[in-house]
Amino acid sequence: MKKLFLYISAAAVMGAAVVGCSSDFLNAPPQGALDEGTLANEAGVNASLISAYSMLDGWNDDWGTFNPPWGAAGSNWIWGSVVSDESYKGSEPGDQLEIQQLELFQWQPGNEYLNIKFQALYEGVARSNATLKLMGNAEDLGNEIPQKEAIIGEVRFLRAHYHFDLWKLWGKIPYYTEVDEDFRKPNDQDPVPSILEDFQFAIDNLPVTQDAVGRATRGAAQAYKGKVHLYNGQYAEAKALFDAVVNSGQYDLLDCYHDIFTQEMENGSEMIFAIQASVNDGTTEGQNGNFGDRLTYPNGGGTFSCCGFHQPSQNLVNSHKVDADGLPLLGTFNDADLDPAADPVDPRLDWTVGRDDVPFLTYGNHGPDWIRARNWAGPYSGKKFIHDPGENVGSSWSDQQLSTINKHIIRYADVLLMLAECEVEMGNLERARELVNMVRERAGNCSQGADGFATSDIQSADITWADYRVGTYEDVWTDQAVAREAVRMERKLELAMEGHRFFDLRRWGVAVEVMNDYLSTEGGKRNYLDGTVMEARHMLYPLPTVQIELSKVDGVAQLQQNNGY
Repeated sequence: MKKLFLYISAAAVMGAAVVGCSSDFLNAPPQGALDEGTLANEAGVNASLISAYSMLDGWNDDWGTFNPPWGAAGSNWIWGSVVSDESYKGSEPGDQLEIQQLELFQWQPGNEYLNIKFQALYEGVARSNATLKLMGNAEDLGNEIPQKEAIIGEVRFLRAHYHFDLWKLWGKIPYYTEVDEDFRKPNDQDPVPSILEDFQFAIDNLPVTQDAVGRATRGAAQAYKGKVHLYNGQYAEAKALFDAVVNSGQYDLLDCYHDIFTQEMENGSEMIFAIQASVNDGTTEGQNGNFGDRLTYPNGGGTFSCCGFHQPSQNLVNSHKVDADGLPLLGTFNDADLDPAADPVDPRLDWTVGRDDVPFLTYGNHGPDWIRARNWAGPYSGKKFIHDPGENVGSSWSDQQLSTINKHIIRYADVLLMLAECEVEMGNLERARELVNMVRERAGNCSQGADGFATSDIQSADITWADYRVGTYEDVWTDQAVAREAVRMERKLELAMEGHRFFDLRRWGVAVEVMNDYLSTEGGKRNYLDGTVMEARHMLYPLPTVQIELSKVDGVAQLQQNNGY
């Protein structure tokens, strides 16, 4: 029952049927579409629900509205990773210039990637609200049917997710519900209370488990609501929800770090909520295979042919250096670049980053010809989300770029580290150490093996390219500042290249300091970064100019631009 309910083929029909999609993102009547009366039944509601889920990856096969689709990707590989210290745009100079401008903090409201992301997220909101409207009109979904409240819980979970992503990027955004009729709403109200309210409804009404893989559950809602509280510095409220997830017994870390990024194990005990990917499912071009992420595969190497975006940074590689006991080099990791022949490393490095002369899963060793413009964006390829041979789409342009590998929105290791963060801020340092050690112990269970597969013998004589070591923190944590630094470093290592890093830096209040230190140092290695500066205004992205224009009522814009733009 893997991912069958999320196919874009059904979603595309419903998207046209119930919401439409145009430049005003919420209010255009669709042409030649089924009306709400026709869809007001259980089958119509379920199809509309699928449509709302299908926007999680940011792509609805609409080249007219989301072109190019890369900025809409639900993984936030641009918005949370490329603009941070963990990765570069990659590829070559000038290719997808809009991404390069974002990486260089040349943020302008007219950048079309901003508008594409804005529209994609509000498309998800619109589909969610359309489903709620259908629920109210559905003739054969009476109150006596138990699943009705659960379905509403799923829809409100999705609506909260889309609004939360909007809030992460722009801060000041309007929150739309199913009763809104004028979609030129001011952005002068804090959307967070509405996000929390939707997640609480989901907690109260969603089941513990779902028959269909990937549908929202009570645990997912608890974890997500906890994340919203954490982003707002409400540590006690976040801790209570994360504790509920941990104590539920529903989730556990998988044995090997790489397991969660494999087709066989991605929906195992560690998955809490993920963008469900599929290929060879009846779509014409692998549209469900993480379409918005397709540029991020290596540019060469025989199997892969394009396009080499989202390349790991030298800073990220250096972060994986460890001391003789296998512990991270807090504060000193970036004093010198990694020397593969001398520096021991955390094995998560070679599950995350493609390095020369290291097996790239079972595709052979990574080499210089895998990189599109090595002198410009460095020698590393992204590796974490690479599929095994045969798991790619059967027919598409550069068909190795589309696969079944999920993009995780929240996974259990993420929850453990968010809980550890709460414990540090609340003074419970020993509990934080215990949680971090759980993640670190799992990291030491496996490494990239010489045959391309995972090996539990991370010190095997066959591993000639690295000295893998992972230790746990054995000394009692007594210094809150040091404990905080250790937790933050663990998030950087564990969740690298997953679209979290920039948002983490921003909510910690260290983004400007960390990024300017990074840009100053990295600029000496990647010349195009030299002279780049992050300013305070970059804590939020600028609202798209076109959306401000579309929000006008009697000539007055209802959407107010963020400061500094």
